[in-house]
Amino acid sequence: MKWYELGEKAIVEVTKTDRQHGLTHKEVKARQQQQGFNELTEGEKKPAILVFVEQFKDFMVLVLLAATLISGLLGEYIDAIAIIAIVVINGFLGFFQERKAEKSLHALKELSAPQVAAMREGKWVKLPSKELVVGDIVKFSSGDRIGADLRIMEAKSLEIEESALTGESLPVAKQIKALPGDEVPLGDQDNMAFMGTLVTRGSGTGIVVGIGMKTAMGQIADLLQNAEVMITPLQRKLEQLGKILIVVALALTVLVVGIGVLQGHDLYSMFLAGVSLAVAAIPEGLPAIVTVALSLGVQRMIKQRSIVRKLPAVETLGCASVICSDKTGTLTQNKMTVTHLWSGGMTWRVSGTGYEPTGVFSREEREVDTRSEKPLQQLLVFGLLCNQTSISRKDKEYVIDGDPTEAALLVAAMKAGLTKENIQKQFTIIEEFPFDSTRKMMSVVIEDASNKRYVITKGAPDVLLVNSKNILWESRQQTLSVTVHNEVKGAIDQLASQALRTIAIAYRPLGDHESVHTENEAEKDLTFLGLQGMIDPPRPEVKQAVKECRDAGIKTVMITGDHVITAQAIAKQLGILPKNGQVLEGTDLSKMTQEELEEVVDDVYVYARVSPEHKLKIVKALQAKDHIVAMTGDGVNDAPAIKAADIGIAMGITGTDVAKEASSLVLLDDNFATIKSAIKEGRNIYENIRKFIRYLLASNVGEILVMLFAMILALPLPLVPIQILWVNLVTDGLPAMALGLDQPEDNVMKRHPRHPREGIFARGLGWKVVSRGFLIGAATLAAFMIVYDNDPDRLQYAQTIAFATLVMAQLIHVFDCRSEKSIFDRNPFQNLYLVGAVISSIILMLVAIYYPPLQPIFHTMAIAPREWLVILGLASLPTFLLAGSLLTRKPS
Repeated sequence: MKWYELGEKAIVEVTKTDRQHGLTHKEVKARQQQQGFNELTEGEKKPAILVFVEQFKDFMVLVLLAATLISGLLGEYIDAIAIIAIVVINGFLGFFQERKAEKSLHALKELSAPQVAAMREGKWVKLPSKELVVGDIVKFSSGDRIGADLRIMEAKSLEIEESALTGESLPVAKQIKALPGDEVPLGDQDNMAFMGTLVTRGSGTGIVVGIGMKTAMGQIADLLQNAEVMITPLQRKLEQLGKILIVVALALTVLVVGIGVLQGHDLYSMFLAGVSLAVAAIPEGLPAIVTVALSLGVQRMIKQRSIVRKLPAVETLGCASVICSDKTGTLTQNKMTVTHLWSGGMTWRVSGTGYEPTGVFSREEREVDTRSEKPLQQLLVFGLLCNQTSISRKDKEYVIDGDPTEAALLVAAMKAGLTKENIQKQFTIIEEFPFDSTRKMMSVVIEDASNKRYVITKGAPDVLLVNSKNILWESRQQTLSVTVHNEVKGAIDQLASQALRTIAIAYRPLGDHESVHTENEAEKDLTFLGLQGMIDPPRPEVKQAVKECRDAGIKTVMITGDHVITAQAIAKQLGILPKNGQVLEGTDLSKMTQEELEEVVDDVYVYARVSPEHKLKIVKALQAKDHIVAMTGDGVNDAPAIKAADIGIAMGITGTDVAKEASSLVLLDDNFATIKSAIKEGRNIYENIRKFIRYLLASNVGEILVMLFAMILALPLPLVPIQILWVNLVTDGLPAMALGLDQPEDNVMKRHPRHPREGIFARGLGWKVVSRGFLIGAATLAAFMIVYDNDPDRLQYAQTIAFATLVMAQLIHVFDCRSEKSIFDRNPFQNLYLVGAVISSIILMLVAIYYPPLQPIFHTMAIAPREWLVILGLASLPTFLLAGSLLTRKPS
């Protein structure tokens, strides 16, 4: 179907829709059953069996399987079966971890799917774009992503960027007329809006004519199937560490085999011991545990109202040193309420808060009837007409659809008994120029019952003053003189000093034959009508969040388009602006070079009257001073700054799809306190990864050293290969995973941000790994030697004692890994997952020691109760004896 050729009437007939009321819910369900959902079919998913097989592609697992083959050929069937069983168990663990990570990422994809506004049964409703069907009426505005292929029905200054389809980066101006011609190229179909493209300017409505694979985007869907798998910097570092450990492992294998053969051991048993040690040197579960730790952290963040769109952001969050936050809705409640109105030297107050349309108007402490105060009535009516927001009552609560600032104007008018429905019967809107953050204005052209036409403009007071020629003063129009201009400025300052945000309203009567087609034609020679002052109270939880960020070494910067006095007042209330902190206005910022801004940027805490374009300049200046910057934003123009920031944060409620796509983090509640929680979680995830790296590597160092020490001392092997594999692949895994779920330490938000180039082994971690590993190895060897020296004929019993000592030393050490200080610093029962994992590992060890059918496989013997005193005493030494000693600290 060539939809661009058809007019509105034909489109409505073909799609069988209702232009005024949209589709019914019953009709939508019937069409979804017939047409399917509006989504692109995904590429083939990897079968579960293939994911499982891929767990055995690892180099060291292949070496282990080769060793198993050799065991079988040499008749060591029990060893071969046991090794295969352990490798398969490890394969299942890896498989389940990978599937869990995949499900988490799929859940993220679902959460970040675009939302659209569709007309259903006469009401505009927000819904996921996948629920759209052919015939749906959809509205969209600047910053939205088009959810399906649409034939445009209304277009107001509408421009759409279609580079995803056409490769043309310049936005395309859209119109509504049918296009003649048999073959009109996609890029020239200017009455169509295509799925996946971005609205960069204006607003419009359209009828859905194509969904899913039947859209223009669906025809090139193959380009979207191979989504890039995100690897974080930490995962990359661990990959490099793995390669180093493989080299170390191979060198150890050669060394162990060489020493053993020279001491008279047989080649096969030494080869198997060497391979076992090589496997011990490489923490097999490390990459999988890191992925799962990141994935589980992301899930916890979702519960705390933040969606991570890009995994590297989880690590970067822990490095953030500056948060640049919008004011409205993020630091404040985003429930604007008009409290003061000013016109021609007179000020009125109005009571009531929030969106409840009940309140009383008063002047000089006396209640007034708005109908008898013409400038006040005009101010309220024009604020209601020049307004794209609607308000409705749901479950005894008033809910807005649109901008909170416009909602405040709407509610103020409703308090005077004015409603949009009644006013629109008296006035017809014939042209609309949507708000633009560059112009800082919005205008409508209206026509009254006597066919007289007016331009009504609302926007930033200083901008409207520049565009005004006259002013309504004491109900009469007069020229805007310098004296009067100064009085208006004084009124603006007076309202701003009370932390009120001011919106100015102006108008211009149009001549009989005067045509207005552009913003420039409309917004000139205006008559300044007055001001509406509104307050958006700070969120109660933000002040504490700002303090916690300051304690964590993170500076909070407020960026707002509001008046400088309003910005200062709110910043002081929230504790953002310190005594000697600077406030910078947009006009001054525009005059500064990048270098000049860099010189003062560390002293500036508030940026007022700034445009979104200034944000990019601020980000670059902070980054030039070596800051890791988190930047919030919601509009199309915020996207470059969000993308340039180290952590781009988009608003989930008010944010446009463009801003969300540029971001690495989306706040579901638009709340600054959520940013603080996300940073805390980001820091904790990184610390938890360090904890299990410390645990796994220290354990593995202990396993390697116990074998090397024994060989150097010409002793028999204290551990048989199958015991090393059991400890490394099975016993270590559960506690390491539980460390990834550990709660944050009390001081996690009292430390300064981590440097982004900090190595994994920084802050003494490398020394802790080596020193603890050395002591675990020494304690295990001591337990072996005590039994073996007393009775050399009881080698298998001595090996069982060493096996039990190694496992217990590691399981006690895991609690030490929970703190940077010592094991006594934290309550061991705080992390019940870890307690459960340790108990499980102890049970697995006891089964291997005491269950008769497993004793021949693991070369173990039942241990006498009194021996457990020796085992537990030696196993405790590495952790308890040296807790808080010099060995826990990095040498200077």
